[in-house]
Amino acid sequence: MMKKTAMVAALLVVPLVMALASGGGQKAGSGEKKAERLRLATGGNTGTYYAYGSAFGQIVQNKTGISVIIQSTGASKANIQLIQAGEVEIALVQNDVMDYAYKGIDLFNGQKITDFQAVAALYAEACQVVADPSKGIKTIADLKGKNVSVGDAGSGVEFNANQILAGYGIGPNDFNRQNLSFGASADALRDGKIDAFFCVAGAPTTAVMDLAINKTITLLEIDDAHADAIIKQYPFYTKLAVPGNSYRGNPTDVQTLTIKATLIASPKVDADTIYALTKTLFENKAEITAAHIKGAELESGYAVSGISVPFHPGAEKYFKETGALK
Repeated sequence: MMKKTAMVAALLVVPLVMALASGGGQKAGSGEKKAERLRLATGGNTGTYYAYGSAFGQIVQNKTGISVIIQSTGASKANIQLIQAGEVEIALVQNDVMDYAYKGIDLFNGQKITDFQAVAALYAEACQVVADPSKGIKTIADLKGKNVSVGDAGSGVEFNANQILAGYGIGPNDFNRQNLSFGASADALRDGKIDAFFCVAGAPTTAVMDLAINKTITLLEIDDAHADAIIKQYPFYTKLAVPGNSYRGNPTDVQTLTIKATLIASPKVDADTIYALTKTLFENKAEITAAHIKGAELESGYAVSGISVPFHPGAEKYFKETGALK
């Protein structure tokens, strides 16, 4: 499954690069526009950001002539820093991480980064806690004393993991911490090197799907009492049920918490380009859904709610036209 997804993503990226090299132009937005080069920062190549970005990037290319160059990255925090450094023009990030950046808190520890703007919230990212049931793990409380991967060091996933674990009374010294990517975490669980890992991504997630093919896993629940307490402290979370059979051996729905996968852009990108990008996303939902299941969650009201940073003028124009923003 992972190899197949990676191959599909690679095939999607190739025509984008070829289109960039050809320098062709098509209509974008309200007038003629020469094809532009937009570099999109995503995440690891076994995560949802990379697959989703590759899918919608191809559709944007086909519809507008704007070439979207997919980059595999360390995800949210790194992506905001890449926009700040001018190394990419658009990026996928968690809505909680962009809030941290704008305020200069938590992951950003006093360093405010405000030179980015929101385009749209795209879909729900589930805080998935994947465990090896053979290690006697039935609940998140059982992670105390276990070997647990909490995502890349300094990532949004690590902060989500810390917040959820703290909600269960598990402090940073109460378990053996590993900082691994989703793919590396899945490999480590398969090999018995860790007992559980956190994966904050759209479900189903490629790395977890591939793991479940030949390894028995359990998706751990965040029950109502703990979820409510965590949401009270961190209002950017909402409850979400990961549907049953998202992963082999897990037939029932599992409640967890979610944040939003959000597309952001550099304010240096002109409004016409971001308008064309936003319009293409929401007016080609069916094609995006056919390319990636998370496309089904595209919805204008969802796209503008829970966004704590200013919208890019191009996105704002589209959402005002559709009535999603006043």
